[in-house]
Amino acid sequence: MKKLVIAILATAVLAGCKTSPTGRTQIALYSDQQMSEMGTASFAEMKKNQPINKNPQTNAYVNCIAEQVVAVLPKEYASQKWEVVVFEDDSANAFALPGGYIGVHTGLLKVATNQDQVATVLGHEVGHVIAEHSNERVSQSSMLQTGMQIGGAALEMANVGYRNEIMQGLGLGAQYGVVLPFSRSHESEADEIGLDLMAQAGFDPKESVTLWQNMSKAGGGATPEFLSTHPAPASRIKDLQAQMSQALGEQKTARAQGKNPQCKL
Repeated sequence: MKKLVIAILATAVLAGCKTSPTGRTQIALYSDQQMSEMGTASFAEMKKNQPINKNPQTNAYVNCIAEQVVAVLPKEYASQKWEVVVFEDDSANAFALPGGYIGVHTGLLKVATNQDQVATVLGHEVGHVIAEHSNERVSQSSMLQTGMQIGGAALEMANVGYRNEIMQGLGLGAQYGVVLPFSRSHESEADEIGLDLMAQAGFDPKESVTLWQNMSKAGGGATPEFLSTHPAPASRIKDLQAQMSQALGEQKTARAQGKNPQCKL
């Protein structure tokens, strides 16, 4: 049974092995069309169930920033139509989905206090999309579910005592040993990609550090990093500062090309 589990997982890995924009090996078992369909369905559900902001000035501001960031995406993403919606939600959050969808919560605009800070978040979120993180997460979930099902069958067939307790332990191990650290790697990668994108669009990359300082102040007591799906703000700031010299160079090049965003709220 152990050999069967290994064979199934190895086959899945070989079939869906890809490389992310930063050179990281990743597993993506679903097609672009399948992921776009999932993104379309999810966004439609959100628009149906969540209140949408109708303020023309707010929407123009967010769309202005989103347009600048989308314009510097790889061609296959920049050429598609992106739908941007501002949701009435007090949480300081935003998201992007496969298929060309961006959602921004009004609460984000209270923490991200200028165009450069909002661009940091939007660059990060579309970074998730172009790095196919959603595909990885769905693929990972499918593989974990298959492994758990096979493991449960093996314990049942062997009539192993305390198998329920063992399966609960396996589930806990999968959560803390695989799912959460994997999410942190996605977040760090999206930070790296997002900083490049916003700088290439002409936004000020130094404001990315200010954004996470604002986030840290707004967050108050946070979950310890090792039990979180997101890196701690201090870790993010340190990583962003290490990348800052390159980002400033990209911004300088963008400004020389006439990219000088002027999005105002």
